[in-house]
Amino acid sequence: MKLVIKLLRDIKQSIGQFVAFVLVVAVGAFFYTGLVTLSDNLSAYTKVYFKEHHLSDLNIYYSQISKQDVARLSELEGINKIEGRYTFDATQAFEDYKATLKIHSISVKNEINTPTMMEGSIPSKKGEILLDSHYAKEHHYRVGDEISIRTDEKNFKFTISGLGENVEHAKKNEIQDHKNYGIAYIAEETIPEIVNGFYYNEIMIDAKEGYDSDKLGKAIEVQSKQKQLTYLNQVSKERTFNYSKIKQTIYNNNLMSKVIPLVLFLIEAIILFLTMSRIIDSQRNQVGIMKALGVNNRSIMLHYMGYPVLVGILGSILGCALAAIVFVPLVTASNARAYSLPGIQFSLSLYSILPPIIFSSAFGLLSCYLSGRSVLKERAAQAMRPKPPKTMKKLVIERIPGVWSHIPYSYKLILRNIFLNKQKALASSVGVVVSTVLLITAFGTQMALLKVANQIEDVYTYDLKVDYAMGTSPDTIKLPSGIQNSYDLSTFPVEFIKDAEKENATLVVTEQENELIHFFDENDKRIFLENNGVLVPKSYADKYHISEGDIIKIKFTAPELKNKAVDMKVLKISTQYSNPSFYCTPAYLKSFDIDYSPTSLLVKADSSTDLISVRNFFEQDHHADTIADKNDLKKSAQYILKQNSFIFIMFIICAVILSFGAIYAISSINIYERNRELATLKVLGYQKNKINRLIFLENIILTAFAVIAALPISGYCFEIIVNSLSSTHQQIPDQLNIFTILVSIIISFMLTILSNLLLRRKVTKINMIESLKSIE
Repeated sequence: MKLVIKLLRDIKQSIGQFVAFVLVVAVGAFFYTGLVTLSDNLSAYTKVYFKEHHLSDLNIYYSQISKQDVARLSELEGINKIEGRYTFDATQAFEDYKATLKIHSISVKNEINTPTMMEGSIPSKKGEILLDSHYAKEHHYRVGDEISIRTDEKNFKFTISGLGENVEHAKKNEIQDHKNYGIAYIAEETIPEIVNGFYYNEIMIDAKEGYDSDKLGKAIEVQSKQKQLTYLNQVSKERTFNYSKIKQTIYNNNLMSKVIPLVLFLIEAIILFLTMSRIIDSQRNQVGIMKALGVNNRSIMLHYMGYPVLVGILGSILGCALAAIVFVPLVTASNARAYSLPGIQFSLSLYSILPPIIFSSAFGLLSCYLSGRSVLKERAAQAMRPKPPKTMKKLVIERIPGVWSHIPYSYKLILRNIFLNKQKALASSVGVVVSTVLLITAFGTQMALLKVANQIEDVYTYDLKVDYAMGTSPDTIKLPSGIQNSYDLSTFPVEFIKDAEKENATLVVTEQENELIHFFDENDKRIFLENNGVLVPKSYADKYHISEGDIIKIKFTAPELKNKAVDMKVLKISTQYSNPSFYCTPAYLKSFDIDYSPTSLLVKADSSTDLISVRNFFEQDHHADTIADKNDLKKSAQYILKQNSFIFIMFIICAVILSFGAIYAISSINIYERNRELATLKVLGYQKNKINRLIFLENIILTAFAVIAALPISGYCFEIIVNSLSSTHQQIPDQLNIFTILVSIIISFMLTILSNLLLRRKVTKINMIESLKSIE
């Protein structure tokens, strides 16, 4: 009991240092419990959600396929369930914009991709429609309301029979835009009204447990061609946008939940090692007294081990509490914006507090053991006597004639102290190095996301993009006055093929002289379209190791092009942060015997006043299908920024707290280890300000060396974070900004200065008589 009281008294005497350690552990526990809660809850929920609602393993697309043909395909080995449906796109007009609806037919006995009903019922007869609940909420629709849609130049009216969410559209698109994009389901009885007949254009496959989906897909393709069915394409579950995005999120968060806390706990172990060395060294005489009174080495070691264990427990509890209060609500809101997962809840498990306690305590116990074993080996009488000062050898710089004598005395003291305790100076620098790396990585990633949002202004200089209805060519449209520039373009859905890998992509075909879209290489140098190749997005080039001059395979997936595959030459690698697409000219497209018929028009108005009249013209044009401006493009980049910014803001705050904790503890240790030297200086008449300046300069030098060492490590860590956020559909800048590095370095030095200011009182309280007691 007395040892427990002594432990509490020791903590009280250095309460600032104890709080700093608790904060370091709290930061690690905060990120661990928060990220683990996100990845574990999301993983567990989606696993059950996908299974209960029978997410299809394969989607096979046809121009048309009958019910009888679907029934024959069901006899293939490996198929558990099979369902056919008709899928088409429609638009819904509102006052100042049009929304797109992807509509599927749904059978009464639907067993694959079953919807989760929020309200109402599944459509069972003609004229009924099931809307996704987010789209309905955005447009204030309720069950029983009537809506009007348009497809293939025909208008249809439906009554909303229910609102729900479907497992196959948990992630609609990159920005999860519910206002302009929705999902709907109609009864099979409505198909003849849409297509003047009854047939499907898509089948969904639920494969048998453990059966290879790729093998099954190839068998279906072969069977379809043998039966002369109008087979178009197929997409496995793993390649769907919805499934791959969710799995990538789970993987990234799971990885970060292991890496980030481990790094933070390693920092804690380094700082604790230095602190426990200091505490045990300063209490050598007390250790000797305890040994003389008969307290065994095991009890003494357990007494000192109580310090890191208490730090680990309090820090972990604080970190988990903060995660529950701050991280979990933010994650819940972020997930609601990113996915449509009905009923998902994020809650901390009581077991999630155990790993931070175990890891932080284990690192602390190890550091305590390594620090205290040498003192415990000493005899009681030897431990009760002050430790003799180290013998100082001449520095290399002292042996250079004429150099040492010209160095001011204060700098000589600093150099001697650093080289007298080389190991501890190195260990001290490691804490500052890691803290600086965290700061640079956090600031760098945040700035990279901002750069993604800002690139829109440089790349797209048009005011409006007008998409025309099918069968309408912009060439035949008479344009209004007030237009400065206008260029045609056409967008093709394609599939990028590299060896056995396939990736959905977009090919944009536009005129070579188009000045409303600018392209840049990785050095931000302008590049241009030519008639002998295709511009490849850097996001695809990085993933598939594509270089300028390579030949790539592109397959056109639009039904009218019948899966035509072509080999294209890579003209240049283009940096496209948002909405990366392949670009080529009409002349290059025609070289593959593919006709170019523009479907969209880019418009640049003469002035902001003219822009209003130009927009009004296109809104009244019945040939115009949708009208978009640059703000619509910005949504994607701003969405990515908004989704990730809160994590990196917390990361920056935690990095600052961690940096301060590390620098404060290290500075405190430095003052202790120099007690005798500082007391000597006070006796010799050194003023308090001069002594503080001496300590300040030494800490600044150590911080400067640490910052220099941190720069190459920061680049590597930043690259890891960027790679985890990037994909073929979203490129993140992978170069650190010099401004970001400077800001991070300035913060590191400011934290060093703040630590020195807070520790000035320790210098004032140095007991000169006690400190100067030593073996002579």
